Amino acid sequence: MDIGNAYLEAYTEMVYIVAGKEFGDLCGHTLIIHKALYGLRSSGLRWWERLSVVLKEMVFAPSKAESDIWIHDCGDHYEYLARYVDDLGIISKRPREITDALEKEHGFKLKGTGPITYHLGSNFFRDSKGVLCMAPKKYIDRMSEIYLRLFGTKPRTTFTSPLEKGDHPELDTSPELGAKGIKQYQSLIGAAQWAVSLGRLDIATVVMTLSSFCAAPREGHLSRIRRVFGYLVKMKHATIRFRTGMPDYSGVPIVEHE
Repeated sequence: MDIGNAYLEAYTEMVYIVAGKEFGDLCGHTLIIHKALYGLRSSGLRWWERLSVVLKEMVFAPSKAESDIWIHDCGDHYEYLARYVDDLGIISKRPREITDALEKEHGFKLKGTGPITYHLGSNFFRDSKGVLCMAPKKYIDRMSEIYLRLFGTKPRTTFTSPLEKGDHPELDTSPELGAKGIKQYQSLIGAAQWAVSLGRLDIATVVMTLSSFCAAPREGHLSRIRRVFGYLVKMKHATIRFRTGMPDYSGVPIVEHE
């Protein structure tokens, strides 16, 4: 779901004006503005704090590993609520109760509420066995459009790996890129980094390595990140499946040791 006009749900603190003549008897007084405001440096933080208070009232607690993942202990299982600014993803057996509480008890205006199909650039769907799957196919299509806009052609889809076997980008001695090439390189690296965040862990190592050359990339580095784009387009259907059942170890032999 998405929370509509999220920043207007949080009051801005300690923003003040000195009243002018139009305020009559209050002229010269310091007046604190007590309302929600867009565009301030603190607006995002005020909204983050507002939603945190609401989630705590709903008996959720932030994860120690990631403060934007909130957890509720239900006794025999956990509920999770993941937030990204004003976008929320809920993992629960009773999602309707949670959305009703956000709307009716706390007055939030929710948009797009329902079974998750698309979130932050990634597609969500269920396979033939009903297992929830995640694949950033739509985002990879956007990456292909970025590539086309930068180079005038679509990525080559002949690669079956993100990096050539035995390659060492740190040993590249090709000419350094000019200003235009550096901008292209940085744009491609940024897009690839978000693809990793969306679950494409197969390119994590090469993207991390190539990211270290953003300040002064070479022609060889640019050709490598272009290869990564071609690989992603070819393998855009690669999918992460979320299996919630406990693994069955009954068939694994137990070896007795002294």
